[in-house]
Amino acid sequence: MPPSRRSYAATRPDDRPRERLRSLGSASLSLAELVALVVGSGSGSSSASEIADRILASADGSLTRLATLDVSFLESVSGVGVATAARLAAALELGRRAASAAAESGDHIRGPADVFARMGPRLRSALQEEFHALLLNSRHRVIREVLVTRGILDSALIHPREVLRPAVGEGAAGIILVHNHPSGDPTPSAEDRAVTRQLAEAGRAVGIPILDHVVIGAGSYASLGDELGRTGSLPARNAAPHAGNI
Repeated sequence: MPPSRRSYAATRPDDRPRERLRSLGSASLSLAELVALVVGSGSGSSSASEIADRILASADGSLTRLATLDVSFLESVSGVGVATAARLAAALELGRRAASAAAESGDHIRGPADVFARMGPRLRSALQEEFHALLLNSRHRVIREVLVTRGILDSALIHPREVLRPAVGEGAAGIILVHNHPSGDPTPSAEDRAVTRQLAEAGRAVGIPILDHVVIGAGSYASLGDELGRTGSLPARNAAPHAGNI
């Protein structure tokens, strides 16, 4: 007798990643297999694995690059419809949020490395600059994140009130500025320094210090904390424990 549809489906190539995931765990699967599982059953004459290969080819085989592709671009890949593109975008966003949540559930912010652990998964692959403010309580735990602006960083467009108003409302004890460089190089620019000085002056005026400004690159970061310390926003790093070692 010919095999039933159920038994045939269980041995299709597209089902093998699913079986391997069940028996060995998701960590045993390749990037292509994971994408194929998100794709699902395929479309038309294309199998899920073939569509996954096309998706990865459009991202040069890079997960980091894949994370930057928007839904409209994904929909342009042959065999990827609206539903598949939405599932893939959602899966990537879940990964970013999981990485951020793991950092958020840890200890208080002790330095720029903690800031990078929290914000890096979200910002290091962003295609445009995003400028955020982390509002901290007196124990240096984040009580709120504020997206100040998205786009080219320009000190003329950064309004201190967009940072300080929520900080005052939350009773914040300090603020950490965070933004990314889509180029991947976190070296602070002259504009980065100008924005830092502008907001540090405004913070001093209302009694809420800017503790650091962390610039996030592709896989590294740069901190302007020492510079803030020298200009008077913070005591020297070898002073009180909560002064420079945020």
